[in-house]
Amino acid sequence: MPEEKATIVTYPDEFSKEEIKELAQRAGYTVVGMITQKRVVKSEYGVGVGKAEELRDMVSKNGSKTLIVDEEVTSSQANKLATVTRCEIVDRDRLILNIFARRATTTEAKLQVQLAELKYEMPRARDAVRYSVNGERAGFMGMGETMVDIKFRALKKRMNFIRERLEKAQANRNLHRTERRKLGLPFVSLAGYTSSGKTTLFNKLAGEAREESPDLFTTLTTTMRAVSFGDARRRVMLSDTVGFISRIPTYMVESFKSTLEELTYADLALLMVDASEERESMSIKLRSCVETLGQLGVDPKKVVLVLNKIDRLEGAALRNLEEDDLFAGLNIVKISAVRGDGLRQLKNLIVATTYPQVSRVKTGADAALLRPSR
Repeated sequence: MPEEKATIVTYPDEFSKEEIKELAQRAGYTVVGMITQKRVVKSEYGVGVGKAEELRDMVSKNGSKTLIVDEEVTSSQANKLATVTRCEIVDRDRLILNIFARRATTTEAKLQVQLAELKYEMPRARDAVRYSVNGERAGFMGMGETMVDIKFRALKKRMNFIRERLEKAQANRNLHRTERRKLGLPFVSLAGYTSSGKTTLFNKLAGEAREESPDLFTTLTTTMRAVSFGDARRRVMLSDTVGFISRIPTYMVESFKSTLEELTYADLALLMVDASEERESMSIKLRSCVETLGQLGVDPKKVVLVLNKIDRLEGAALRNLEEDDLFAGLNIVKISAVRGDGLRQLKNLIVATTYPQVSRVKTGADAALLRPSR
């Protein structure tokens, strides 16, 4: 089945253009056109009137059936822009949800995606109430309920049902966490931007063979394994979590909270960043990750920054990482999860941080801090 052609509306900076293009491709679209605008989603069309007309002409020529807007748009804006361009309108939130839906494999992940989708639909249902048939009255002579009201109530009922199922899953997770605590094992969680290499590192440390992929959101559920570093006295419970992404809405973070909450209970969180990317990209992703960890209530004193993929850097670029003020004041560990560089130092850091009474390896681990940018 051929991929559907799409045209993108996004911001003019390179990071925004590259990220939304990759998101579109991972969602199954072939990007055949792109228009940039400094302020997206400001007018009745979500773009300027002139841009709307430009888009109408562009999609007519390139054959796009979908218009992807790199922001959240209201149902009113989407309807008006669709009328002008004769395209389906997919905003940033919907695009991310579509990718989540494609990647979800477990029952819990599917429920989390469904909850996020319902939260996405709720304000659009309210819009439908507001913009429904002009002067429509509910039922015969104004009595009863409109179909829109019934749909709105159905959405709320479905949302409550999913929340109840997720609460049960969360209760089971809490029970398992309590049982694991009885074993006396410290918790270590992997966190980071999507595609930063978390699952690759998890496989290296845990001796696993979980799916590794450059695709976005390869991991949507938490996997946990007991990992030994040398002997039985140096074992930790290691978990892999869903990757972060910039400008992710709060309601999506809340929907995946039952998965992400492992980070809040961690004795040590390893925040991974792809060190082979451009500095601007690293800066944006690091800031986004720190903000998301803050939303989750993760103690910054328990976070260590792991710069991954150093095998892709030349000598000078690798040395410059130490001097980059982007990481000033932070304790960093440089690794290549694929090639194995720096893994011994990382293991020593994990042991020194989680078992200070057993090992006093001089790695600077006791001083490891990640302070949120101000």
